[in-house]
Amino acid sequence: MFIAIVGTRCSGKDSVQKYLIDKGFTPLSLSGSDDSARQRLRFSTPADMLAHITRHWTEHFVTMDLGTRALLAPFMRRPFFMLISAAADSLHAIRDLVHLHIDNAFDAVSDLHFHLEKLDLLDPSHLRPEWDAYFMTIASLASHRSNCMKRRVGAVLVDARGGNRILATGYNGTPRGLTNCNAGGCPRCNTGIESVECICLHAEENALLEAGRERVGHGAVLYCNTCPCLKCTVKIIQTGVSTVVYNLSYKVDDASASLFKESGVELRRYNPNHKHYLPTIDAPGLRMTNP
Repeated sequence: MFIAIVGTRCSGKDSVQKYLIDKGFTPLSLSGSDDSARQRLRFSTPADMLAHITRHWTEHFVTMDLGTRALLAPFMRRPFFMLISAAADSLHAIRDLVHLHIDNAFDAVSDLHFHLEKLDLLDPSHLRPEWDAYFMTIASLASHRSNCMKRRVGAVLVDARGGNRILATGYNGTPRGLTNCNAGGCPRCNTGIESVECICLHAEENALLEAGRERVGHGAVLYCNTCPCLKCTVKIIQTGVSTVVYNLSYKVDDASASLFKESGVELRRYNPNHKHYLPTIDAPGLRMTNP
């Protein structure tokens, strides 16, 4: 793994680098750097540094000398590279490139070290997301296709027994051929009047319909950025889905959970706090509520 640390003056990036060096990381620098970390390897150009790391990619390296987009660009394409920001607010020009933000507001270095231990920087899922993070990110992306006036929900149906292949994706909205929800196609979503029927298909329904009963069956996993409602729960059970993974809560969580338990379907809640890949719509604190 190769970690580059960025941050403003007094952000604590030196402390983060020293922590990594103590953990066995080799410090690297570019010629002209005034950093005085021990056992430092110096390189004339970023290309020379990248070539060395690529030849020894199974080893661990750290640097604080890559602080611009131009310097970072060739490294960002490599699967062993991670960019860490040691400041609460990353440098604006490269904020979107940061893999991991460390809000260094600790009173003591020991507290920072304890936090770094909990982050487990060598966990490969920081660079290559685990299956739950991967599919939940896709579900969240699918939700951005929705134009429902009440909420945006996305779902991904996966064949876990067949190598985690995606069987279908879905997002909520009016049926094919009808006026879109945001254009007035669904009276319930546009007026909020409870007595009016909602004609929008839910994300889970769309995913199940696209896959078809014969392609679902036992072993299928449904990822959804919002916990399924009762209407979708019974259909998920009927089609043979074995596991449901969701992120955001919904008003009928307990009722859905009860039916899933009775039918033997595993229900798991994904915690987006664990990783840093989900789009803003699924950020912590954005709880979906029924209007």
